[in-house]
Amino acid sequence: MFRPLSFYVGLRYTGARARNSFISVITLISALGLMLGVAVLITVLSVMNGFDRELQTRILGMVTHLSVHGREPVDDWHQLAQRLDHHNEIKAISPFVQLEGMLTHRGEVAGALINGIEPESERKVSIVGDYMEQGELESLAPGEFGMVVGYGLARRLGLSMGDKVTLVLPEATISPAGVMPRFKRFTVTGIFRVRAEVDSLYAYVNVDDAAKLARQAGTVQGLRLRLDDLFSAPSVGWKLQRELGPGYYTSDWTRTHGNLFQAIKMEKTMMTLLLSFIVAVAAFNIISSQVMLVTEKRGNIAVLRTLGASPGTIMRIFMVQGTLIGVAGTLLGTLLGVLLATNISNLAEWIETTFNTRLFDAYFVNYLPSELQWSDVITIVSIALFISFAATLYPSWRASRVQPAEALRYE
Repeated sequence: MFRPLSFYVGLRYTGARARNSFISVITLISALGLMLGVAVLITVLSVMNGFDRELQTRILGMVTHLSVHGREPVDDWHQLAQRLDHHNEIKAISPFVQLEGMLTHRGEVAGALINGIEPESERKVSIVGDYMEQGELESLAPGEFGMVVGYGLARRLGLSMGDKVTLVLPEATISPAGVMPRFKRFTVTGIFRVRAEVDSLYAYVNVDDAAKLARQAGTVQGLRLRLDDLFSAPSVGWKLQRELGPGYYTSDWTRTHGNLFQAIKMEKTMMTLLLSFIVAVAAFNIISSQVMLVTEKRGNIAVLRTLGASPGTIMRIFMVQGTLIGVAGTLLGTLLGVLLATNISNLAEWIETTFNTRLFDAYFVNYLPSELQWSDVITIVSIALFISFAATLYPSWRASRVQPAEALRYE
């Protein structure tokens, strides 16, 4: 079978055991370093992609893309919705009333953001209806004072379906007994679980019930809008602001969660840059091992030159030998990285369960997300192979410059 001389000899040098065991150790460290760098890069970028996905789907799926607020309570939200309906960027519209208060149950107290919603239209602007663990969003009928609470709130307060929970509003009322906060009892008709910070913060009631509690019966505070492109929210909000006039103002998700989104993008970029140094260190190891190998093989190089091998052939021999190390390390690292990226969420959950700890409660999602994107894998593999190939050029050039007479003089 035909084999090019440079490839055949380079393959033999790769598989043969060096006389100097230190060279073999450096070569092994080079391959392992490259494998580790590629695997860590793939895993970390997958985790960053997972956080980015969770922010866009879970957090921004619950948070309003764009909201239109009336400076005064809005009497006819349907009419306002018709004024906005002609905009192609707007995908869905839903009314809202927001209240801040405390929920109490059996001596337990937790702060909550109470969202008054119209269940049917809320499904179109929010993902909460798709993440109901118990009950249905449609259970929030007007006048029945039902409440859908997040899983985190339910755990903190010890709530289950059908329990009575008391909402305490900060607005005080004057009674014969003095100044008293306002109370209202609700029945838990549903529990949602998005596995994000909103689980411990949000509760939902019917918009009519919320308006009554705000002493603005029959009105809403404004409209929540879902957009085709959430990144267009600032520009769409500015356009609506000018169209609706001074009686309304707009607010979009970039004011509440924009910094978090930018932080994740910056962290992804910085982690990629920093972890790339692992690949660079592995490349330096390849250079070191190749230089020492060239020194050890000076006699062999001289014999090959004497037999007619050209400097280009000698250079290609050592390029093949170094490139094979890079390919082996990159492929093993890719395999390990893909394996880790696709299983790291389960691994983190197993660690939490085994050691009875919560590693991610401080983050905006309470588990470790991961999303493997093959475009990232291809980019990382391409960069690693390029760096590995580039690391072989200098040692291979030195090998091609060996003079046969001088190398054989002391053999």
